Amino acid sequence: MNDVTVESIRQAIADIPDPETGRGLGAMGQILDIALGDKDARVTIGLTTYSMPLCEEFSELLRDRIVASHPGLSVRVDVAHHPRPPARLGQAGLRIKSVILVGSGKGGVGKSTVAAGIALSLRRLGSVVGLMDADVYGPSIPQLLGLSGRPAINTQKKIEPIRLGDDFPVMSMGFLIEKDQAVIWRGPMLHGSITQFLGDTQWGELDYLIVDMPPGTGDVALTLSQAIPISGAVVVCTPQEVALLDAIKAVSMFRKVDIPILGMVENMSGFACPDCGKVFDIFGRGGTREKAQELGEPFLGTLPIDITLRVAGDEGRLADVIGQDERARAPFDAIARALVRGLASRKQAEPSRPKLPTL
Repeated sequence: MNDVTVESIRQAIADIPDPETGRGLGAMGQILDIALGDKDARVTIGLTTYSMPLCEEFSELLRDRIVASHPGLSVRVDVAHHPRPPARLGQAGLRIKSVILVGSGKGGVGKSTVAAGIALSLRRLGSVVGLMDADVYGPSIPQLLGLSGRPAINTQKKIEPIRLGDDFPVMSMGFLIEKDQAVIWRGPMLHGSITQFLGDTQWGELDYLIVDMPPGTGDVALTLSQAIPISGAVVVCTPQEVALLDAIKAVSMFRKVDIPILGMVENMSGFACPDCGKVFDIFGRGGTREKAQELGEPFLGTLPIDITLRVAGDEGRLADVIGQDERARAPFDAIARALVRGLASRKQAEPSRPKLPTL
């Protein structure tokens, strides 16, 4: 082990790309400490909250790289918080690193549950997340999360969102109307509300803003794409052919407004009977994965029909289940990690230069 030095370990991992920027850890100053013993090493790496969902697999990557270059060395990798505030985004000056749209070609495929589940999983895995309900005509996010109240206007004349806990801002038309009240708006009013929800809400500094889109192929995506840079879209679909046909239209819509497809999600993919354990493919299985491959788009994962999640959503306890039930949240965690992994791959292909925060 005489050839092992602090510098040799540093060189072994210096070019590993930071998941957020795609630039090497060494260049970004994220190799914080290397402590070397006789037969072991302890390496401390800085990761931003944006990248924290990949913490475990990133640590494993570093460990494997060091052991490959230093056989026989016992390696421990610790992860510390590496602050990197978001730059201002768009004319509204939002401090958000990635805006991600969650859409579908048709209603009834569980899009809002998927949007909320992804946001809650990203939050649970260490990121700073907000959730915007852009489904103005059928807002269901408040029901899923058990939130109520009317947003106030603060001293900066910004809308204060309703918060889940202290760290999860949520904005929805559902906070502004009664539950039995219908929204009957023409296009300009719809566009105005979406723009206001986005630009006039006091979101704070976020790693991810998840936007629950209206179902179908309306022009809300165009409104959003013209307002701020969008990192990409997730398309939710069920496995049966009629839903897949509509999902293709959703993919086409996002492509036409130059919003990248970050991946497709298959919801309601099989039902495991709690009594006999047998799996029933009520809506089929695997159709979304096949369609994603056909379209050349990423496939993020499947979500089975889960009674626990269905009841939790109806009762406004989805956040509690995602936070406490490891079995129920596992598919959402996998999709959230796949989403961040895909964003990291895009950054690695085109590394971004470090930006100073705008004052």
